[in-house]
Amino acid sequence: MHETITVDTPKGDSLTYISDQVQGIIDQSGVQSGICLLVVPHTTAAITINSYLDPNTAVDIVADVRRIVPTRTDFTHIFDTPADAAGHIKASLIGNSETVFVEDGKLLFGFSQGLFLYDFDGPRRRKVYVKIIED
Repeated sequence: MHETITVDTPKGDSLTYISDQVQGIIDQSGVQSGICLLVVPHTTAAITINSYLDPNTAVDIVADVRRIVPTRTDFTHIFDTPADAAGHIKASLIGNSETVFVEDGKLLFGFSQGLFLYDFDGPRRRKVYVKIIED
């Protein structure tokens, strides 16, 4: 069994902090020790762990991923739009899953780490599947 988090994203590329929603699912599960698996079922979205303390971290990440994979019209696989094609590549680079330990009923992160949904083709209603497995 899994739970689903739904996130409405803004236009364009965005990072949305989702640790609190995931922690809520862990709290409801009652699991004290185990693993939390997260999967994004979209081809133009991803999930990542990074610092949540400074909001400008997300600004820099979005800007540099755009720089690495700019939206352009010479993609071979433009089925929808050039932004959609760029989103496919960005999602493959970042990845569609994360695994986080759960200890003492909490996500086990470094001091400033948190979970982010990365949308490359917003605005959209995105899903993140969350599965908690107890030790």
